[in-house]
Amino acid sequence: MERTNPTFLFRHLLSEAPRGTPLSTVWLQERGLNAKQVARLGADGWLRRLGRGIYLLPGDVLNRDASLAQLVKSVPGLHVAGKTALAWRGIRHNLAFTEHLILWGDAPATLPAWFTVAFPASYQSTQLFDAALPPSTGLAPLPSGHPEVLVSTPERALLELLSDVGKGQGLEEARHLLESARTLRRPVLEELLAHVQRIKVARLACHMAQELGLPWADLAHQHSARLGGGARWVSTTPAGERLNLKRPAA
Repeated sequence: MERTNPTFLFRHLLSEAPRGTPLSTVWLQERGLNAKQVARLGADGWLRRLGRGIYLLPGDVLNRDASLAQLVKSVPGLHVAGKTALAWRGIRHNLAFTEHLILWGDAPATLPAWFTVAFPASYQSTQLFDAALPPSTGLAPLPSGHPEVLVSTPERALLELLSDVGKGQGLEEARHLLESARTLRRPVLEELLAHVQRIKVARLACHMAQELGLPWADLAHQHSARLGGGARWVSTTPAGERLNLKRPAA
């Protein structure tokens, strides 16, 4: 009887349960605990319930990357994007006192409260590239990071950053970040630009690359011209910055 007791099973799993990792009911069930036993462990204080189907060992503090790896299982295409990806890859302008995670994915989703309470974050499913681009292009784990947590490479992150201009991302900070990223891999950037389908992003890339004298300005110009669009793209950011982007000459 003891070997079917949930407390016994749980003690047996303690050495296997990664510290700081959110434990799903699926993970627990795969190791011999049924839903009722998991609920009993929660009621008896052996587990702390974070949200629906997610638990944590008592006294543990959530690990950021382990938590992201858990979200990857339920949010298709989830990855660290834009400004956050640039910062994680060593390209930053100002250090924030509290990190706000920029996350992108393939489909609309709502981040669970157990995650956002511990790690302030925003999520979007903007379709920046056309369907012909392989989904994994410009995505990779950090060299010493969690293997299941994909982070945009600088080339992809910069285009995601430009997409966020006018939606909470300031134009001036974006300009500083582009200026700091002068070692982009041209073949990777060229492939991404060839599949960009957002006129605003292409024009911003073209405008800023020319203004800053970046070595890939010709690529940005080429693909901004490819997308065409109206003679001007005009918008005002929440901070009052006016975007007035002309269509580049062919």
